Amino acid sequence: MFDYSCSRRSFLGLAGGVAAVAGLGLAGCGGSEAPAAGSADAAAGVVGEVTYDGASSFQALVEAAAEQFMNENPDCVISGSGNGSGAGLTAVSSGTVTIGNSDVFAETKLDADAAAKLVDHEVAVVGMGPIVSKNVTVDDLTLEQLKGIFGGTITNWSEVGGEDAEIVVVNRKEGSGTRATFEAAVFGEEKNTYKPAQPEQDKSGDVQTLMGSTDNAISYIDFSHFDDSKFTAIKVGGVEPASENVLDNSFPIWATEHMYCAKDADDATKAFLEYMLSDDVQAELVAEQGFIPVSKMAVVKDANGVVTEK
Repeated sequence: MFDYSCSRRSFLGLAGGVAAVAGLGLAGCGGSEAPAAGSADAAAGVVGEVTYDGASSFQALVEAAAEQFMNENPDCVISGSGNGSGAGLTAVSSGTVTIGNSDVFAETKLDADAAAKLVDHEVAVVGMGPIVSKNVTVDDLTLEQLKGIFGGTITNWSEVGGEDAEIVVVNRKEGSGTRATFEAAVFGEEKNTYKPAQPEQDKSGDVQTLMGSTDNAISYIDFSHFDDSKFTAIKVGGVEPASENVLDNSFPIWATEHMYCAKDADDATKAFLEYMLSDDVQAELVAEQGFIPVSKMAVVKDANGVVTEK
């Protein structure tokens, strides 16, 4: 059983479900030996403080995992925010937080030396897809059409089979893992330099809000933030944006959700990450939150975006 000590502080804003991958362990996250994933001892009696920052796409999932973990371990406090993958990776690299959450591999955002000092835990997979305002009649776009819209060469919905109306492009800010994932799928290795008139959005929740109040708009968001009352998720190349279509890359826009810690992470951080990878959270909560266990994927994607069969 773990034996940890650390200070306690107040925790705010927990809700939702959790994601993780069974059987990956934490051997690279520090020197002490962790109990097997799914065991009762893996999360029992933990005392400490865990902090995180990073991807807003799976912030609610991490919050829910934290809530459940803290219910079982009342002397451990977990708190954090979702300021984007780049912010999370920078924060964990600098030691500002103990966990950095990211939609992308650390080596795509940090220099090689900084990335090498972190340990990756792949906790889930999530699909990400284009969304349009409720008044938009287009329900299917190809990757090439998406490239034209987000690259600024297609500017009117009539050019892609819709009504005669100017397209309002809503983008995430630089540093967003969701944006990096979307642009990698749509633009490949080509750099997108187009700057839409609409201000770039910080978080997935900001995109939800803006899309719910803006006509003729298009953006992108992860499946777990889909909200039919505010916008419409559309098909890509005739394929529905659904988790079952992500499993074999039939739906081509998706990301692995990473939780990074330092190699010398404290015991409370290691215990929480072990819990994220345990059967306690893998069996039900991942799917409940709209995510996919990594173990169910038929394909893998590397840091360069190359997809191969397992």
